[in-house]
Amino acid sequence: MQTNRLVWLALAALTALGFVYFPGHTYLQSDTQIYVPILERLNDRSLFQDEIIAQRPHVSFTMYDEAALWLRHLTGWGFRDVLALQQIVFRFAALAGVYWMAASLGVSAPGAILVAAAFGLGATVMGPSVLTFEYEPVPRGNAIGLTMLAIGLVARGKHLWAGCAAALAFLYHVPAVYPYWAAYFVLALIPRKPEEMRGHIRGLLPMAGGVLLLLVLSQLQVGEGEQQKFFTRIDPEHESMMRERASYNWVSLWNPRIYVHYAVLFTVCMAALYRLRQRMSADFRVMAAVTSLVGMLSMPVSYVLLERMKWSLMPQIQPMRAVLYVTAMAVILSAGAAVVSAEERRWREVPVWLCLALLPPAATTTFHYLWERRFLEAPLAVLAAAAICTLGLWAATQWKRAGLAAVAAACALTFVIPAVSKVRNYPPLHHVELDDLARWARGNTRKSAVFLFPDAGKDLRPGVFRAEALRTVYVDWKGGGQINFLRDFLTIWLPRWQTLIAPGFERENLERYKPFGIHYVVVLRSNSVAGGKIAYENAKYVVYAL
Repeated sequence: MQTNRLVWLALAALTALGFVYFPGHTYLQSDTQIYVPILERLNDRSLFQDEIIAQRPHVSFTMYDEAALWLRHLTGWGFRDVLALQQIVFRFAALAGVYWMAASLGVSAPGAILVAAAFGLGATVMGPSVLTFEYEPVPRGNAIGLTMLAIGLVARGKHLWAGCAAALAFLYHVPAVYPYWAAYFVLALIPRKPEEMRGHIRGLLPMAGGVLLLLVLSQLQVGEGEQQKFFTRIDPEHESMMRERASYNWVSLWNPRIYVHYAVLFTVCMAALYRLRQRMSADFRVMAAVTSLVGMLSMPVSYVLLERMKWSLMPQIQPMRAVLYVTAMAVILSAGAAVVSAEERRWREVPVWLCLALLPPAATTTFHYLWERRFLEAPLAVLAAAAICTLGLWAATQWKRAGLAAVAAACALTFVIPAVSKVRNYPPLHHVELDDLARWARGNTRKSAVFLFPDAGKDLRPGVFRAEALRTVYVDWKGGGQINFLRDFLTIWLPRWQTLIAPGFERENLERYKPFGIHYVVVLRSNSVAGGKIAYENAKYVVYAL
């Protein structure tokens, strides 16, 4: 009992360190710029009456909105807090799942904590632009955390509970969990003893309930709902704009080095599986192997279904994002192999496996670029972190009461990797002047006011303003990502973008914006307009009232 309490305490500490320090967390940095206005309008119909993003939400097939609204009503907190609460809980669930995966190898608790810590560093998934540990509190991040928990429960033989966790992940984000269910169906089809087959069948039952509940929730959507078209072909205009606005969906546009990158990671996965073959349970072995294989196959499958068949569902499902599991399993299995090698006293193997496990978290680019002079810090960070972990594992195997050395090494990873690699997970976006601008707009303009940032270009500042000020932004680059989900959205967003933003800001002609129903124009102070009617200004922005 004492050991269990210490394990949960260590996992909680890793969760807190990861949330506060590295890999950290963000809000309104990326996709929450879309989700928060949608949630705000679902909560208060008087907001965003002319906002094309909030009017056509794409959250019907997820419980993300229902959970956020329920928690807001239960706690009285704002969406920032309730989303962060879920993010912390599901990050902890991910670490617990990875801990159980490692513990199923028969390693000590400190060694299993070290494996969880390696995964908790997060990693950039090249190509599809996702992360193994999402910085933003988005549905995909919640679902990945639950999926890792489910795989850990499978490794422990808790199939019913694994099915429940994976079904909940399915309710949060269908595309993120399909590799798990593909692997679990394979697992269920393998001939086994009757009692094992019954366990696997129990693991499938929650999926049926999850599908049914998702269909019910989609029909009970509060407020507006989007009319997504799942079985149409992508027309040339739509394809052309998606290739520009959402190029990550098109695997043919990826840098060829990315394919080699995943071939290397998949090879690492298979090598680690072979090293751990005598330690892994049959169930865990199948789950790890099949999820990794599904990740590799997702690239050619995406190419055929999206780029050849032009299936409109593919930009919404984004199947190639399953390569996340190749990266995740490479980290988990390599770290597990390092701990097993340490406990078997094979010290020459330990730093090799640790370097393989720590390289994805330390780098934000493909392996090919790592050895160039400007990326030398990443390999140095990996070597430093591997040395610390090797020392911690050595101490833990030498003295019975030295297990805390491995735990200390696990916690140290949070500081060593960013300190040495100089990796910056996300650029600075929020600043005092933007917060002041949003605060002024929220307190001094009508809810129906429409704003435009004509000099922003592809900058993300308008999305931050929209969510903080609770005011409509006529058009911005981030909002254009909704063309992945709604073909009709393109007919609204694209003309606005091409007419008002793409040509560039004309300082001498503010009057041109009036016919579009825009009430306020926001520009950088360096683009201020002589003679314009200033409604608000600060050190960085000037707002003109039309």
